Amino acid sequence: MMIKFLPPLLAVIATLIGAQGSALAQTDLASAMQDGQHVLLMRHADAPGYGDPRGYQLNQCSTQRNLGEAGKRQAQLTGEWLAKQGISKAQVYSSPWCRCFDTAILLNKGAVTKEAALGSFFDDMSQAKKQTDDLAKLIQDERIKYPKAPIIMVTHHVNIQSFTGKVVNSGDMVLVKVNSSGQALSHKLYPSP
Repeated sequence: MMIKFLPPLLAVIATLIGAQGSALAQTDLASAMQDGQHVLLMRHADAPGYGDPRGYQLNQCSTQRNLGEAGKRQAQLTGEWLAKQGISKAQVYSSPWCRCFDTAILLNKGAVTKEAALGSFFDDMSQAKKQTDDLAKLIQDERIKYPKAPIIMVTHHVNIQSFTGKVVNSGDMVLVKVNSSGQALSHKLYPSP
């Protein structure tokens, strides 16, 4: 009689262990982001097209390539996914480009600060080293100011690739472990949910 109940009992135990294991995995990202050694870089959500129109202006969103409806939803879903990982609030920084700023706002993790160091150099690749050095300095300064707070920086694929060597798709996130100078030591990709 007892043997009949053993398989269902084992299934319940396996389910509980699996649920606990996945809860632990979900906290890994949140723990890393609060250890004072990590930042989360995110490429802006889906913005149809390639590059920006000729003559675009940073202070006029209507002249830029912007998020489409799918991108807006993608950014909201990413914010919800981050909340499930244990990140409900963060220090949030954005490139001055509207598609980045809008992505950062839609994450719903707190006030968003525009930072030139997160700005794209797609139009002038000769700026890659300077922008990457500026990004490292920004990370260094913000990690000192907010040693235990999650930091999310929404930027562009060229910036993330130059900083980490990783090519990312729209909405992808890269958790970067940094040294005390804000330079990348290692990274882990989190695809857009």
